[in-house]
Amino acid sequence: MTMFSTEMVSKFHPDKYADQISDTILTEILKSDPAAHVACETLVKDDTVVIGGEITTTAKVDYNAIVKSVGKKLNYKVGNVINLITTQSPEIENAVDSDERIGAGDQGMMFGYAVKGGKYYLPYGQEIAIDIIKAIEKDIAQNPNTIFQGDTKTQVTTIIGQNGYVKPLDTILVSACHKEGLSLSQVQNRILDLLTENDIPQAPKMLINPAGIWTFGGPSADCGLTGRKIVCDQYGGYAPVGGGAFSGKDPSKVDRSGCYIARRIAVDMVKKHDFESCTVQIAYAIGVPEPVSVAANGLDAHGRKIDVSADVRSSYDLTPRGIINYLNLTKLDYSKLSEGNHMIYFI
Repeated sequence: MTMFSTEMVSKFHPDKYADQISDTILTEILKSDPAAHVACETLVKDDTVVIGGEITTTAKVDYNAIVKSVGKKLNYKVGNVINLITTQSPEIENAVDSDERIGAGDQGMMFGYAVKGGKYYLPYGQEIAIDIIKAIEKDIAQNPNTIFQGDTKTQVTTIIGQNGYVKPLDTILVSACHKEGLSLSQVQNRILDLLTENDIPQAPKMLINPAGIWTFGGPSADCGLTGRKIVCDQYGGYAPVGGGAFSGKDPSKVDRSGCYIARRIAVDMVKKHDFESCTVQIAYAIGVPEPVSVAANGLDAHGRKIDVSADVRSSYDLTPRGIINYLNLTKLDYSKLSEGNHMIYFI
């Protein structure tokens, strides 16, 4: 018997706060300049926000207003915005824009992963972790008497059988920042009630705020950085991730768009071939439109590995321009994607 754990954090987590600032900036720029080159990083600590990176665009951007709008949405005060943004290196810009089809905005490898069944085509434990966070965020948004302050983490442990398929829940851990004046048992009971209200099963072992009362969270308690939650953003540890972060990057940067198309392909292959799971890897060279490699393997009901790489190569345009058009990536609200797991949007 093997146990496997995964985690998820709320949109109020300091790292996700930083992600949402970077992606709100990106979304606002793409509205008027779909061809913009954006690489925006964010650091948050207390009421100070530092934005940096390279942005080349014709859009008129009020960075301070965007930062403050995200802070207001999450109920975080913004007192000081430090802007360290410059324009993109002309050498990189020339390499990326040297062809009408546009070259890859960076080198690297990206992974797609999907499993059969469930709402999101993600492993059962990961889906439970996502749904727990969604339930708490919904309570904050809809319940005027909510006890929660926002900053929340969950960890879900499942038992994996010898054939690799997910078996029952073993442990659910939830750590939720809450308002002052509550006992630990009140917090624990409210979270248990939320699981019931949202049809989320309990595990045999429930660990709720195991460190005790937690009333001091968010960027005042912990520094937040863009791109520090890439496993939560993708496959929760069940599958490889390429290492590149998503938020603040325009879709010419294949560490974002390449992962999105790899995920869509993995879901498509699970549906098309009735796979139990599928893993896709795509790799690129900066400035080159076509990927340097494509690998896609599915697992059938008998546990056999099936190579569908040729099917993928013949069925999809994997150039940056092809991916952008296929997934309509200049029209997405990236600030919404960066609130939680990105992969639930590509199914």
